[in-house]
Amino acid sequence: MTDAMLSRRAAMAGLAAAGLLPAAAARAQQYPTRPVRWIVGYPAGGGTDVLARLLGAAMSPTLGQQMVIENRPGAATNLAAGETARSEPDGHTVFTAGIETLVYNPALYKKLPFDPDKDFRPVGLTARFHLLLTVKKDSALTSARDLVARAKASPGTLNYGSPGLGSPHHLAMERLLKETGATLTHVPYRGMAPVINDMLAGVMEVGFVDFAAGRSVLSDGTLRPIAVASATRLAALPNVPTIIEALGLTGFEAYAWQGVVVPARTPDPVVARLAEVMAAALKQDQVRQRMVEIGLDPLTGGPAEFNALMKADRGVWWPIIQSLGITLE
Repeated sequence: MTDAMLSRRAAMAGLAAAGLLPAAAARAQQYPTRPVRWIVGYPAGGGTDVLARLLGAAMSPTLGQQMVIENRPGAATNLAAGETARSEPDGHTVFTAGIETLVYNPALYKKLPFDPDKDFRPVGLTARFHLLLTVKKDSALTSARDLVARAKASPGTLNYGSPGLGSPHHLAMERLLKETGATLTHVPYRGMAPVINDMLAGVMEVGFVDFAAGRSVLSDGTLRPIAVASATRLAALPNVPTIIEALGLTGFEAYAWQGVVVPARTPDPVVARLAEVMAAALKQDQVRQRMVEIGLDPLTGGPAEFNALMKADRGVWWPIIQSLGITLE
C-alpha cells in the first residue's frame, strides 16, 4: 500500500471519528482493509479463472490490497454462488457470475443454494465468450447444413459434447437442434478441456467450443469451426459464417457472458468503489490486449447495464429452457 493511500485512509478515519463524514462513506474510503477474495466457479486455468486473475492483478494496485482468486468448481457454478451468498456483505468477497449462474440455473434447477435476485447485487460486466459450432478435423461434415442434414437423416447416431449439463454450450446446441428439427445425442463432460481433448482424439464428432478455450486449435485447423453463434463473424476467423448465415436462423445468437457480483447487502459506497476500479482496469490497454489474445470480448457496463442484460437474456432463454423440458436436480 502506498504512503498516499495510508495518509488518505488515516484522514478519512479522522473525519469519521469527528463526525464530519458519514460512517458508510468512511468505510468506502477505507475499503478494502484486507485482501479481497474473488470466488470463481470453475477450475484454475480456464478462461474464467484467467480473466479473474488478470482483472484482479490490474485492480489490486488501486485498491491497495491483493485480490486472491479462490476456485470453487462444481454444480454449474452453484457451489461458488452459494458460498458467495453466505459471505459477509462487506466487499471483501466478490464472485464471477455469468449467464449460467443468473439466467440458466434459475430456470434449470428445481432448487438452488441461493436466490439470484435477492442474494447478489451486480458490480459490473467483464467479458463475453463466443461459441463456435465445431467438428473434429477428419469429420465428413463440412458445413452446418451438412450437420443438420445428417442429424435429421440418422437421428441420434451423432454425439455432441458439452462442458456440462446447463452450460451455455449445451443450451446453445439444444436450441439449435430445436430450431432445425435435428437430433443429436448429448454427452456431458466436466469442463471444456476434456471435450476438446476427445474431439482432438477423434472420439467426439461435434460440439460448441468457446473461442477462449479453443482459440489455438480453432485457428490452426486442428479442429474445424463451421459456424459461430454470434451476430457477426469473428475478426479472427473471418471465413467462418454465423449460424444466421449458414442456416438462415433469424436472430440466432448464443454467448457466454460474465460479470462480477457481491453479496446483496454490501454497502452502496463499497459497490461504487469496486465498480469504478474494475471499469478502469477494463480500460487498460494491456488488459484489453490480453483478453483479445485469449479470445474474450471486453464487456463494459456497471450495475444498471448488468441488470438489463440479465433481464433481456432471461426473456430469451427461460422460454427456450421451458420448451426444451430440461430440469436438473
